[in-house]
Amino acid sequence: MRLFNRTEPIIRRKQQALDYQDLEGLLRINLKISNQTLLSLFYTRIDQVFVLWGVISAVIFLTAQFTPMSWVTQAIFWSILTGLGIITMMVLAHFWVRVERLEWILYGWGFLMGLGVILTDCGIFLGWSQILLHLSHLWLGLSAVGYLCTGIGMKSRAFLISSLIHILGIGILPYVMGWQFLTTGLVLFINLIFLAETQWDMGCLTEEYALLTVEQQHFNQEQHRIRQLS
Repeated sequence: MRLFNRTEPIIRRKQQALDYQDLEGLLRINLKISNQTLLSLFYTRIDQVFVLWGVISAVIFLTAQFTPMSWVTQAIFWSILTGLGIITMMVLAHFWVRVERLEWILYGWGFLMGLGVILTDCGIFLGWSQILLHLSHLWLGLSAVGYLCTGIGMKSRAFLISSLIHILGIGILPYVMGWQFLTTGLVLFINLIFLAETQWDMGCLTEEYALLTVEQQHFNQEQHRIRQLS
């Protein structure tokens, strides 16, 4: 059995014919003037998770780079923010991962983010100098592991490439000197927003969705047919 569906593009424009589990909690943004559409976007709950973590990452690392806020204060605020992010991620993605039978990926990301907070707080409150000197390495590394597991679990080359991007991000940190937090924030943010704004490849994980009704499964089959035709 092939790990990846090589007939499917790695990245493409978002597909309009969405499966039932993607339509659940779909967020649409439409900006119009008179009858002219200026902006039309939509975000599945998985896309919303990407945007959520993109914003959180940008806020944390840009604050660390550009503000004189003390490390202790930042650790308190960012621990709370990351904890809220983990909870929100679990709520948003719960239905989708259950339908796709990918709960372990969601829990894996929650574990990695929680581990990152614990190690960061230990570095700050306990004075673990090696952690403090390598905070950017830590978070890029944890993200690389998360994307690697996601790529394998979802049979997605896009997420494997995301893992590689974060590994390369670690490689360039010694060359950006005093701008490591900015660099880390940009790598995390740009990758997440890019994933939220595009359609990434995903292998066929299951032929049937046990949590969906027969009608919902038939709906998914019809949406798949439409996507194939387009």
